[in-house]
Amino acid sequence: MAEVLQRPIAVCDAAAALGAPVAVICHDSGGAEILSSYLARSSIPPLLVLDGPAVGVFERKLRGIEQTHLDDALNRAAWVLAGTSWQSDLEWNAIERARRAGRFTVAFLDHWINYEERFVRRGQRVLPDEIWVGDQYAAEIARATFASHSIKVLENPYFEDVRREFAALKVANSPRHFAKRVLYVCEPMREHGLRHYGDERYFGYVEEEAVQYFLDHVNGIAPRVERVVIRSHPSEPAGKYAWTLQQRRFKVELSRNGPLIGEIAAADVIVGCESMAMVVALIGGKRVISAIPPGGRSCALPHPQIEKLQELIGQGRR
Repeated sequence: MAEVLQRPIAVCDAAAALGAPVAVICHDSGGAEILSSYLARSSIPPLLVLDGPAVGVFERKLRGIEQTHLDDALNRAAWVLAGTSWQSDLEWNAIERARRAGRFTVAFLDHWINYEERFVRRGQRVLPDEIWVGDQYAAEIARATFASHSIKVLENPYFEDVRREFAALKVANSPRHFAKRVLYVCEPMREHGLRHYGDERYFGYVEEEAVQYFLDHVNGIAPRVERVVIRSHPSEPAGKYAWTLQQRRFKVELSRNGPLIGEIAAADVIVGCESMAMVVALIGGKRVISAIPPGGRSCALPHPQIEKLQELIGQGRR
């Protein structure tokens, strides 16, 4: 098993003690949630190189942020802390350049899937000096994927924030079979499959099929669903799921993508495919269901509490 650390490794501690800055490189929202929460607990001065959804996450959680250019950050930083991305090459390029420049590099992995693909571009695999993960599930996957590489486990700082937010909201959770309000969290599976594998159906389904499968089988979740909220992924365009509003058996609304914790707290059940938001909902004590349709690959989230809609439908037919 991976060693569990409460603090960063010695080389990073030494740099922090000297007041040396860290270059923080991030594009995707999942990594941004973790890295911004990590920095909020740290006295290490960051040199921020952000793009994409990460910009909004950092602005929300770290007031008054200032960004710098990647060249400047790599020149001035004692070490590099990066997220990982499927949408962008930003982190991969930063790690590759930092390694060539002799900077110590760390990547903090979010989620529990596609670890190998995060470090491969154009057939070239570039690993950081060290990989950080936020729990033992991720540690086991990372060790199996990157045999003999340095893997460290830090308690996930984003999840610590999530626990505090749920506690502050005093979330009341419903009985298992009570589900008047359902939140569906979307993922751009087509784009992911096409970008990394050249096949939009690499996962055996696309996101619209999963949403339709869920809408067709809401009664498999609970008998009296009254309201469904469809929340798009931060990388998806507005209006992508407007077609769901044509459904008439129960009220469907499109989320305005306000704070995730608040939308989870307001729902009785959270449904998705294999989104990080589903794990956030588990932390909040919510019932969570994967709606991957028949023909799709199995849900890659390793958390045993997550139910499968296909199984619930099968049970109802017995």
